[in-house]
Amino acid sequence: MSSQPSKENKIRLGKSVVGAAEAQAVARVLLEDGYLGMGAEVQAFEAELAAFLGVPPERVICVNSGTAALHLAVEAVTQPGEEVLVQSLTYVASFQAISGARAMPVPCEVLPETLTLDLEDAHRRLTPRTRAVMPVHFAGNPGDLDAVYDFARSHGLRVIEDAAHAFGCRYQGRLIGSFGDVACFSFDGIKNITSGEGGAVVTADAALARRLRDARLLGVERDTQKRYAGQRSWEFEVTHQGYRYHLSNVLAAIGRVQLTRFPKEFAPRRVALARLYRRRLAELPFVGLFDTDLDQVVPHIQPLRVLEGRRDALRDFLAQEGIETGVHYRPNHLLKFYGGGQVRLPLTEQLYSELLSLPLHPELTDSEVNRICDRIAAFTADRQKEAGA
Repeated sequence: MSSQPSKENKIRLGKSVVGAAEAQAVARVLLEDGYLGMGAEVQAFEAELAAFLGVPPERVICVNSGTAALHLAVEAVTQPGEEVLVQSLTYVASFQAISGARAMPVPCEVLPETLTLDLEDAHRRLTPRTRAVMPVHFAGNPGDLDAVYDFARSHGLRVIEDAAHAFGCRYQGRLIGSFGDVACFSFDGIKNITSGEGGAVVTADAALARRLRDARLLGVERDTQKRYAGQRSWEFEVTHQGYRYHLSNVLAAIGRVQLTRFPKEFAPRRVALARLYRRRLAELPFVGLFDTDLDQVVPHIQPLRVLEGRRDALRDFLAQEGIETGVHYRPNHLLKFYGGGQVRLPLTEQLYSELLSLPLHPELTDSEVNRICDRIAAFTADRQKEAGA
């Protein structure tokens, strides 16, 4: 066993990659603009996101988190008590957004090859109350979106894509968010781009977009136009529930810089790191990789399966080596608030016992990835010897 690693030698699971340009952008808003709420900076960020996606700017609605994006989208297309089909293997934000909208999340299985929604299992869980389906683009992988949309059309459902992991990812050459019904992004601190905290809804449904713009500002009708002009509404109308979910100019300034860094810096680095992991881990015993097209996907996390009950031992081993890991995620159907295991999803539960996420962020070096893979190789070689003894 190696000696305890120093803090300097520890490898972090994820991190925010920000620098002088983001700091200067924030300083500009603080010192030159002086208005810290939602205003022209947010409008500019929305326009630049729209240009990146290739959609009209009115289709992009920035909010203060990815969870807020999901919550507003679900509330806009469901009534209280209606059901949303969603995989259980996702961060709790997906489920909280649904239940927060007073709808009912219906946990479904995932496909073991991609960790995306199993539509056959979802079909078995359809009821007359089902109103929407929420495919989760796990680790940036959208799975078979054509099949998702065919499924939705055949059953009269709305599609809300949880694309928190998938900013900058493509499906059949098209950027996620540039097509489809509703896509929700997250820009929190460790996502593919960050605005510190933030998110966005992108939709081609003009009526839905108008509703969401109002809903993020406490339901005040057409207040967005006032805010972008540096004003606010005093005599106004409210016709539906709203929330204080708007993005601030300060956070939008960070996001605008991050967006410029994404194509040439963040995206290629994440893909290169994922390719290196795949080359190094592909032939190791006890380790399984998921199907991901790295020509289309900019991975947010690097999950793998650790087989034969060895996940926790490997996790402890890597921790001793100063290598942080994670488990994405505890299935929501096991959480007390969502039934505490009353519904059984055997494959999801099996995968949960095997999943381990390795470090992945744009400042991770090739030498660090090689160090991680060397330690995993040493672990698997030792366990293989033990198994053969």
